[in-house]
Amino acid sequence: MASLPSIAVSGNPKLEPELRRTPVPHEKSRNVSCPKCQSTTFLDANLERSLLIVREALSSFNESTQVESSFYVPLLQECIEKRSMSNAQMVHAHIVKTGTHEDPFVMTTLVNAYAKCGYMECSQKVFDRLPERNVVSWTGLMTGYVHDSKPEVAIRVFLQMLEVGAYPNSYTFGTILSACSSMLHVKLGKQIHAYIIKYGIESETSIGNALCSFYSKCRSLGSAVDAFRRIGDKDVISWTAVISACSDNGEPEIGLRYFTEMLSEDVELNEFTFTTILSLCCGLRALDVGRQTYSLSIKLGFQGNLPIKNSIMYLCLKCGLIDEANRLFDEMDSISSVTWNALIAGHAQMMDLSKDEISAHQSGSQALDAFMKMHRSGTKPDLFTLSSVLSVCSRLVALEQGEQVHAQTIKSGFLADLIVGTALVNTYSKCGDINRANKAFTEIQTRTVISWTSMIAAFAQHGQPQQALQQFEEMRLAGEKPNKVTFIGVLSACSHAGMVDEALRYFEMMKRTYEIKPIMEHYACLIDMYVRLGRLEEAFDLTQKIGCEPNDVIWSILIAGCRSHGNLELGFYAAEELLKLKPKDTPTYVMLLNMYLSAERWQDVSRIRKMMKDEKLGKLQDWSWLTIKDKVYSFAVHNRSCPSKEEVENYLGMLLNEVKHHGYRSQNLHVTDEEDEVEPLSSSAHHHSEKLAVAFGLLYTQKAMPVRIVKSISMCRDCHSFIKLVSEMAAREIIVRDSKRLHRFVNGHCCCGDFGNLL
Repeated sequence: MASLPSIAVSGNPKLEPELRRTPVPHEKSRNVSCPKCQSTTFLDANLERSLLIVREALSSFNESTQVESSFYVPLLQECIEKRSMSNAQMVHAHIVKTGTHEDPFVMTTLVNAYAKCGYMECSQKVFDRLPERNVVSWTGLMTGYVHDSKPEVAIRVFLQMLEVGAYPNSYTFGTILSACSSMLHVKLGKQIHAYIIKYGIESETSIGNALCSFYSKCRSLGSAVDAFRRIGDKDVISWTAVISACSDNGEPEIGLRYFTEMLSEDVELNEFTFTTILSLCCGLRALDVGRQTYSLSIKLGFQGNLPIKNSIMYLCLKCGLIDEANRLFDEMDSISSVTWNALIAGHAQMMDLSKDEISAHQSGSQALDAFMKMHRSGTKPDLFTLSSVLSVCSRLVALEQGEQVHAQTIKSGFLADLIVGTALVNTYSKCGDINRANKAFTEIQTRTVISWTSMIAAFAQHGQPQQALQQFEEMRLAGEKPNKVTFIGVLSACSHAGMVDEALRYFEMMKRTYEIKPIMEHYACLIDMYVRLGRLEEAFDLTQKIGCEPNDVIWSILIAGCRSHGNLELGFYAAEELLKLKPKDTPTYVMLLNMYLSAERWQDVSRIRKMMKDEKLGKLQDWSWLTIKDKVYSFAVHNRSCPSKEEVENYLGMLLNEVKHHGYRSQNLHVTDEEDEVEPLSSSAHHHSEKLAVAFGLLYTQKAMPVRIVKSISMCRDCHSFIKLVSEMAAREIIVRDSKRLHRFVNGHCCCGDFGNLL
């Protein structure tokens, strides 16, 4: 890459003049005769009217008519405002007819017009034929490429400009910094900054704003704040930029302090300031501050502003105020796709903030309902809509809805888009359809580390380690650099296959070749591998090499391994360590309680029961759901409104009798549920919710269709063994996503390898 030319600066060098807007003439242009527009009102009035008049006006000129160059500037400006390619081409044709194409001023304006209309091929062709090129034409072309999401081309044009000896102006610097921001090109951006310092224009408002935004997007909040502080005359854009920088870099509290300082300076606020502040409030879930900000926006006359209403509605959703959010939505005069996106994304975000899987399921269902209403309203979904809805479908294991969204992506032309394609991979994978996930991956035209990693993780999760490792090697051959998340998928695949040597080789490759420092998840994969193989001592030894205290995931893996391989003493030790990390976690207590009950250690049983009582822990909410033809059916142990209760329980009893002939033996497990303290689950009259859901699914779905279930807590070993045998006996694929992971049962086997942190 060419470096910036060095310049000797004495004082402040004079920059190239910026493109000066030509004033509209107040008298008839020389040698122009317009039979339909004899008065000077042609340029004053008709530019504000339909472009049809522009067409008629242009058609009235003969090829021999001489036209002054200033005549075309307002016409091209009108084309820009209307983003009318056809009218720009018509004006271009007229320029050629009248011989004005030799005028550099007119042609530079045409370059800018094509660029701002989004037709960079035409803009580039006009630029290439310019008789003279100045800083305005170079900058116009660069700006067009930045707006066309081609920042790398804009940078190439910038370097060409420098090579021919042209010098940039303030607008050029702002444009190229925007390109560097898009590409996160820190090195070039810093070179531009150095060049700006040489020019002595660092304190200019537009330059300071651009620098602040650049450093913000490059995750350098300190440099962004420094750039802001150096601005001599800070405007509303400056303040909004530094507040946004704080938001983007995870410092919302600092952003609010800058907002307070901004208010004390009596800076006139705009809608971007308000939406940025409301975004900060969303991050902090600061409802009171958000309401005060919204009230201020109304006081200043922004009461009808749609982006601000969208932001406050989203804040209400993030804070769980569904009724208030719906009221704001219903009061909106106009509803755009952005509004629908805020509503859908808000409900989707609530899934992550929910206290349990039941609340998360309700929020997800509301997100899907909003999407259906959006579809019925005739509003077309965009990339953000589709990706949000697909994330909800994956969380709910809602394959049918996911398929409908997939059809929408095809209809909307977004199928090859990276974001949507990756979301489809995740959706099909988490809904248990690895083949369609792979097909969605192959349809992504341009793959990034995120899409590759998603597919590797999908194969690993579905118990297909060889395919995961093959995908990883293909990723490396394609020249894509793996990240730490990629290696989690790779090590997980090795763990499933018990490939110790390969796992250790990839672990060393990660550290040495790619210089990635191992994180807790990498060690968890290795520990999981040793535990699956029964090498418990090596697994426990590895916990000492992590360099910090193991997290709850690692202790859960060790507990599961100790229970599977009969080493109860180590299991009890791991369980007590887990209890220290999660002292108020009901599932942890239940797991430990069941372990002590199974070992008949009654003193410890009494101790754990007392701890649960002292902590005032709630009961485990054992619920399961499945969706059939867009209708959700829910099941719980003591739910008297269970769908087709009598028929389901009779069928479940028949299944239990049949699987006993295939080797099933009740493990006499215990549970703390919503109504009982602790009781055995050996009788057929008392079942966990997923057994009821499986029976219902087998009864009311077509025989060739998989049964897909969501469960609010982890599966227990008894239910896991039962469903394995049912999948073989009924020749049905059964998918259960519990609170820990996905279980895909096919022909008596589960993709977790019977080792899924089961209760």
